[in-house]
Amino acid sequence: MNDKWKENIKQIDKRRLQSDLVSWFEREKRDLPWRRSKDPYNIWVSEIMLQQTKVDTVIPYYERFLEKFPTMESFASADDESVLKIWEGLGYYSRVRNLHSAIKEVVKNYNSQVPDTREEISKLRGIGPYTAGAILSIAYGKPEHAVDGNVMRVLSRILRIEQDIAKPATRKTFEQAVSELIDHDNPSSFNQGLMELGALVCTPTSPSCLLCPVREHCLAFEAGVEKELPIKTRKKSTKHVDLVAAVLKTEDEKFLIRKRPSKGLLADLWEFPNVETLGSFGQMRTTIKEYIQDELQISAEIETGAFTKVDHVFSHLTWSINVFAGEFQLPNDYNKENCRVVTREELEQYAFPVSHQTIWRTYLEKYL
Repeated sequence: MNDKWKENIKQIDKRRLQSDLVSWFEREKRDLPWRRSKDPYNIWVSEIMLQQTKVDTVIPYYERFLEKFPTMESFASADDESVLKIWEGLGYYSRVRNLHSAIKEVVKNYNSQVPDTREEISKLRGIGPYTAGAILSIAYGKPEHAVDGNVMRVLSRILRIEQDIAKPATRKTFEQAVSELIDHDNPSSFNQGLMELGALVCTPTSPSCLLCPVREHCLAFEAGVEKELPIKTRKKSTKHVDLVAAVLKTEDEKFLIRKRPSKGLLADLWEFPNVETLGSFGQMRTTIKEYIQDELQISAEIETGAFTKVDHVFSHLTWSINVFAGEFQLPNDYNKENCRVVTREELEQYAFPVSHQTIWRTYLEKYL
């Protein structure tokens, strides 16, 4: 059953499929900044940014990133705070930490040359099979598979692959299929064409089959089952957490921030003091006041009502944060680990999660 696609692929005219897909891509492709370069560093940065992030969101981040770090050497020499700050708002911060670590390794051990074989490039932190294939095919023109969600959706329909794409083992099927189909003369446009087709035409719920340049090669369309594919099991339900936070300032308008742990969710980012709460809304003020006093060793005056509520959605988790404003006096000998008291100008140099950026913007509108 799992090898049925191997029989299906024999029904495809591979040369015509390659020609139709590549010519369509080169004619219709979106003008995206990373497509104007064959520099493996630029391609690498774009591919890491595009993981689990929409193209329109990535464009300004990509341009700012390369303006600040135009070379691998400049990025490799950056401090961790600058790295997190340039990524601020993109989320999934482990991506940029891994990228920073891997670039430093390339500069140090590979003479600033991104490896051009799958074996070597896959040794670098944060580079999985898809990213390796994307860099190798786009930057170096090598006929390597680059299988992401778009590619699996497109090929599940073209080859009528009836395997659950949510299962990690299924990816091997699609990697084999791309290796069978890829245009060795133009692997870059072939791989990008599959991705572009999935993004623009062969979409998840309502594929635009009448506009598809490879419709005549599509076995699912021929059988009228294109909307039934790909097969994908549902994700598990997400966890919900209620939090209460406080923006605290001194009389001379300095603010208390703290650094998150170096491991786990949003590691090493800065935030306003906050704690999980299980009580009613009326107990939240007491909860945050006691937390600040007991855990941060600061006595603070907290306003009676929350000035905003921020909801934030992760892939596996949702946060609802009720936020209070308050004031505190800084003890002369205050030296709490991972906490800092900073001016407004200094605060804006630190990297914060999106939810706490929202808290800060709302606070500025209401209080400053």
